[in-house]
Amino acid sequence: MLYPLVILFVIAADQATKALIMLSFAPYESRPVIDGFFNLVYVTNTGAAFSFLAGSGAWGHWFFVVVALLAVIGFTLGWWLWARDKRLLTVAMALIVGGAVGNLIDRLRFGAVVDFLDVLLGSYHWPAFNVADSCICVGAFLYIVAAMLIDRQPKEEKI
Repeated sequence: MLYPLVILFVIAADQATKALIMLSFAPYESRPVIDGFFNLVYVTNTGAAFSFLAGSGAWGHWFFVVVALLAVIGFTLGWWLWARDKRLLTVAMALIVGGAVGNLIDRLRFGAVVDFLDVLLGSYHWPAFNVADSCICVGAFLYIVAAMLIDRQPKEEKI
């Protein structure tokens, strides 16, 4: 039950925050939250997480749709066959799938993903991102950690 609940929570949080931004901001509007460090913005991204391959055109759009669908199918199948009894892997995989679905919804509805979190570190300006991107990154990190822990544990223990 944990797997679908985490997925649904991520999708709901992602879509709710994006809807709030779209209702409260004009496109490309930016508002500082912590001056010189963190802004809220309303931008769209036709690429993948953190603007990877943005502006790649129609082939990029459909490429990312297919990649998201394959990720959802692959991680869900992997979870069902291999990781259902492993809590950390379940959460990791669900975060990745929830994030992929959240961005897929945008891509299918709007042709681009809505991004709104804008971080600046000194003169470095990180590409804007969203809740789904964050969940994908946290999920990938947890997946790696869980995989390393599984290799080091006796077979009867569950992670």
